[in-house]
Amino acid sequence: QGRSASIVELRQPLNQYTICCGKLLIPLEMIRMLTHFVLFFSAAPPTVRIIHSGHACNVEEERHTERVYTIREGETLELTCLVTGHPRPQIRWTKTAGSVSDRFQDSSVFNETLHIAKILRTQGGRYYCKAENGLGSPAIKSIRVDVYYLDDPVVTVHQSIGEAKEQFYYERTVFLRCVANSNPPVRYSWHRGREVLTQGSDKGVEIYEPFFTQGETKILKLKNLRPQDYANYSCIASVRNVCGIPDRSVIFRLTNKTASPSIKLLVEDPIVVNPGQTVSLVCITTGGEPPPVLTWVSTNDSLPQRSVVKGGTLTLPAITSDEAGVYSCVASNNVGNPAKKSTTIVVRALKKGRFWITPDPYHNDDNIQIGREVKISCQVEATPPEELTFSWLKNGRALRSSERMVITQTDPDISPGTTNLDIIDLKFTDFGTYTCVAALKGGGIPEISIDVNISSTTVPPSLTVPRGKSPLVAREGDTVELECLVSGKPKPIILWSRADKEAPMPDGNMQMESYDGVLRIINVSREMTGSYRCQTSQYNGFNVKPREAVVELIVQYPPTVEPVYTEKRQGLGRPVVMTCKVLRAHPSRVLRFEWLLSNRLLHAGAFDAQKDETEYTIRSLNRDGWGEYTCNVINEAGAGKCTFQVTGKAYPPEFYYDTYNPLWQNRPRVYGFKLQWTQMNPNAVDRIVAYRLGIRQMGLQRWWEQEIPVDGPINKGELMTHNLTELIKPESYEVRLTPITRFGEGDSTIRIVTYSAPINPHLREFHCSFEEEPICMFTQDKNDDFDWTRHSAATRDTKYTPNTGPSGDRSGSKQGFYMYIETSRPRKEGDQARLVSPFFNVAPKNPYGITNPPAYCFGFFYHMYGKHIGTLNAFLKQKGQTTSEGPVWSLSGNQGNHWKQAKVSIHPTSSFQVVLEGIRGPGIEGDIAIDDVTLEEGECRDPPPSELHPHPPIYGCYASPW
Repeated sequence: QGRSASIVELRQPLNQYTICCGKLLIPLEMIRMLTHFVLFFSAAPPTVRIIHSGHACNVEEERHTERVYTIREGETLELTCLVTGHPRPQIRWTKTAGSVSDRFQDSSVFNETLHIAKILRTQGGRYYCKAENGLGSPAIKSIRVDVYYLDDPVVTVHQSIGEAKEQFYYERTVFLRCVANSNPPVRYSWHRGREVLTQGSDKGVEIYEPFFTQGETKILKLKNLRPQDYANYSCIASVRNVCGIPDRSVIFRLTNKTASPSIKLLVEDPIVVNPGQTVSLVCITTGGEPPPVLTWVSTNDSLPQRSVVKGGTLTLPAITSDEAGVYSCVASNNVGNPAKKSTTIVVRALKKGRFWITPDPYHNDDNIQIGREVKISCQVEATPPEELTFSWLKNGRALRSSERMVITQTDPDISPGTTNLDIIDLKFTDFGTYTCVAALKGGGIPEISIDVNISSTTVPPSLTVPRGKSPLVAREGDTVELECLVSGKPKPIILWSRADKEAPMPDGNMQMESYDGVLRIINVSREMTGSYRCQTSQYNGFNVKPREAVVELIVQYPPTVEPVYTEKRQGLGRPVVMTCKVLRAHPSRVLRFEWLLSNRLLHAGAFDAQKDETEYTIRSLNRDGWGEYTCNVINEAGAGKCTFQVTGKAYPPEFYYDTYNPLWQNRPRVYGFKLQWTQMNPNAVDRIVAYRLGIRQMGLQRWWEQEIPVDGPINKGELMTHNLTELIKPESYEVRLTPITRFGEGDSTIRIVTYSAPINPHLREFHCSFEEEPICMFTQDKNDDFDWTRHSAATRDTKYTPNTGPSGDRSGSKQGFYMYIETSRPRKEGDQARLVSPFFNVAPKNPYGITNPPAYCFGFFYHMYGKHIGTLNAFLKQKGQTTSEGPVWSLSGNQGNHWKQAKVSIHPTSSFQVVLEGIRGPGIEGDIAIDDVTLEEGECRDPPPSELHPHPPIYGCYASPW
């Protein structure tokens, strides 16, 4: 009936079991053991291994349980996590940083393949693949990615001059320092012209590495310069061609004119300008050999966007206050220290004019009174501060300092600048409008005028909260206005802040200014509930003790509930319980609930003061009870909604991924597949009566469907089986499996079935197209020079050797896989790569051994395109034999840009393997590829056309690889 059967041995004698009415009664413990066996058989903890398909330079196999993957910077990193286990494990990639600089750039990827295009040096580190399916411990494998790179070396030159007292000579010593960033560590070599310099080769030369640099730099010391020391010096940095990274070099010409740079700025310091002016800074070199390179830098991290650099001239068009700062010209020629000259650009500005009135400081009074003293203060921020000037007017006429009108000013170099007008012994005639005028001496900037009125109506401020404005109740999302009424003349600015906690205001600042006493908050949120303080500022008003008041803001919001959405799966006739819980709400005291099915009211009421949840129960689910249930929890601000989807839909099946792929069939054109699965939570809903199986060939639209009946209930963990037949080689198929109950269709599960040769090949017909990673149990010979590589045209990068290798697999598919030898560096002519098949058994037809060896036809397709193609050999390797008689097939040289087939009859006398050997030719355009390896019983009946037959190889002395 489509289900797999397992045989369990009854380990006790039959007379220990009970037979009643013709039935065998098995004890409960035995039933438990059987159930455990079924669960154990179908469930498997995860295993994991990491493979790569990117541009690896080298992958060192297990070393301290970890693989080390080296890759060149800028190439593509592609790691695939191959997992087994049932249920299908969840996969997660994580990375631990390889250096301090990227410690916080951890990433996680939740699919099988990790793909990083154009990898950077900072992305090296240890990558972990973690697989877990709830059974046992998670499976974890790691691989260390080492990114290789080599930057161009840089040579810097320094010199020391020591002068001996009372003697008429001096010694001049020059140091050439070479530095290059690299991974792995770089090796340096110094050359003078064509001469290689080594330690001890020249008495006037010393080569050493400073201890503190740990091999990161190499210094060439020229002691007491001689005429022959004036020459071209080249520093060559090398990482020994790892990852194909070539050596890099730099040349420095040392002459008797070599000198560090010197420069001159043809501008004043500082430069004071008005906004909108165009400023040009000119820097010229006055010395240095080689000629120095000039650059400009600014204290503002980067030069202004509109700035223009041309040679040594920096132009700042229409300068603004934000572009003021220190600008530096830097000259470098790698000799000595860079030369640097700086100037400061000051942009004139006047801003933030403020005033305050201070009543008589000698009397404890906030009011202005005749006969007492009054001080008016005026403050302005000026750039540059020393250019700031103040003047005072009374009723529009100039006011000079006198015995009763005392004008003072703070130090002109201090910003903000402040001026004070002290009116001593205030008289009625002193009432009027006083104007403070701020200006800059250089002109070009508009003046700032501040009017202050002193009269009998000039009174200190008072502050109140309007009636009904506190507490202020609002709903989340509304726009609210907190209000404080301020009176007095002049009317001061109001400062708003949080009164109940140290928290920022809605605009992110700790205080907000208001000129009308109103604080407007748009889109108010629940976090803004609390107390707000309004207080008078000391500026633009009386300089007295601040007046303040507090406004309470209450933000109401609808209930927050859980679950927002959940699915309840249940069979007919069973109870269903739904619970909606309130997490928070304001107000929280008056809460009501409504339970609805679609739009039909089922139950309503008020919350119990002691509870924070409401519950609705379906005692016995019927067909009318399937649907969407909603619980609305309501307060004054709105409603929170819990949604429950009550359904009889079955959970999805779970494919058993450890099934071998595919089933073996002794037919040349088709294959089969044993589809195995378990059912997730089979008892959660009504009994599954059937599965709907859908299958379609990848790339086609049409689905073929059939029903697989199920007889009897399914147990949790029970493994079910259905054989797929008549699948066309080598096509892949998409398989969809859907459980069916009396509710209808449940959730579907989809998997892809991909053709590959069997893991245990049968000799009557063996076919391997390398479509899956196990490559049909082929292995790489441990004693050859390099390995065959599995690849497809869709992923293989041919930019280095575009005139070699296939553009698709043997069938012409760019997605199909094949094996090839990569002949680029570090491979050299004559290097060998051997691919070894699994063992094939030869069964004797009589018990006395094999007298007439059976014949087998060994075939494969090959692609040998490129002007440097070497040789492809095929060997027969028999068990127990240590030598080979030479290849059974061999071909050398360019065969054109297409696949060809080779077939050869072999006659083994014992268990045997077939071996395919690729030999590298004289250059990099020599990639050899193979695909669709076959082995069939009997002599080859349809050999390829004669032009495909290689000429018999010429044998001299042949060294066997075994």
